[in-house]
Amino acid sequence: MSSKIYVGNLPYSVTDSSLKSNFAEFGSVSSAKVMMDRETGTSKGFGFVEMASAEVAQAAISALHGMSVDGRSIVVSLARPREAAKDSSGYGAGGYTAAKRADVGYGTGGFGGGRY
Repeated sequence: MSSKIYVGNLPYSVTDSSLKSNFAEFGSVSSAKVMMDRETGTSKGFGFVEMASAEVAQAAISALHGMSVDGRSIVVSLARPREAAKDSSGYGAGGYTAAKRADVGYGTGGFGGGRY
C-alpha cells in the first residue's frame, strides 16, 4: 500500500523531479508533484509525494521534517484525506427555505405572517 506525504513551505524553485530525487534516498517513490498555480504557472509552495510503503514514508518524514531547503524550513507529514467539496457559492443545499418554527403563526414571515 502506498503512503501519501504532504510537503509544505517549499521554495518556489523546487520542481517535481527535484522533489522526487530528495525522497528517493529513503525508498521507492511512486509519484512526486509540486502544486502549481493555474493562472501564473508558478509553484504554490507545497506538494505531495507517494511512496511505496508506510515504513519508507515514515522514515522520510522523520528525516526531512524541519530540514532547511534554500533557507526555508520544510514541513513534511502524512497527507490528510481530501475533504468533501462544498458548494462554491457558500450556501448550503437547503437554499432559502423558511425555518420551521412552532412559535410563529400563519406562515413563515412576509406580509402578516408574524406573531399575533
